[in-house]
Amino acid sequence: MAFQMRTFLYVAFVVGYVSLSFIAGLCRKIVGSPVGKFSIFDFLYGGSGTLVCVVKESVKLYVNNIRTTHVELARKKAVESSLADARSQGIESKAAAKQAEKAGDKAAKIADKNANRILGPIVSSGWDLFEVIYYQGYVTEGALRGAGTLVGTYILGFLGEEKFGRFGYLVGSTLGSWIGGKIGLMSYEVANGIHFVLRMGRTKFNKELQNH
Repeated sequence: MAFQMRTFLYVAFVVGYVSLSFIAGLCRKIVGSPVGKFSIFDFLYGGSGTLVCVVKESVKLYVNNIRTTHVELARKKAVESSLADARSQGIESKAAAKQAEKAGDKAAKIADKNANRILGPIVSSGWDLFEVIYYQGYVTEGALRGAGTLVGTYILGFLGEEKFGRFGYLVGSTLGSWIGGKIGLMSYEVANGIHFVLRMGRTKFNKELQNH
């Protein structure tokens, strides 16, 4: 039963994705989409490309600083807790320090793992937003694409880790980032296309009223 449900969900997702892609393609032909690919060569030419790269690297440095602080704080708490437990049990200082060091290393690894899973998708979605703005897209377009990237990275990253461990998380989060970003972008294109058609219809209706 569970296998049948998973199969149904996979088929429904594929059908929904293909349908959304087809509809988004039609809307793109009507309205057009300014979003493209950001290249590292844009950094070399100065101007807005360099500015976007500087912002991206600044965000990465800030995020890495947060992660380092979080890891060190977790290590410190684990060491203090381990030393307190050792003292309460009457363990000698040398053995207590060794035990506390192991506890600190273990806590730091767990904290680093959790930080990567939280901050990585956030940076990816934020970069998608910057990329859209750089290519003169709208903030709504970038927000939807970024939201799709964020959700896709978390969901497929979680499913991949559940089945294949760390490697599964890496592959799943990367694939989820791409699929989620595409879904967010296509959703914007569909909404934008509908809005464009409604606006054109309203304009035509108002002109007909004025002619009469």
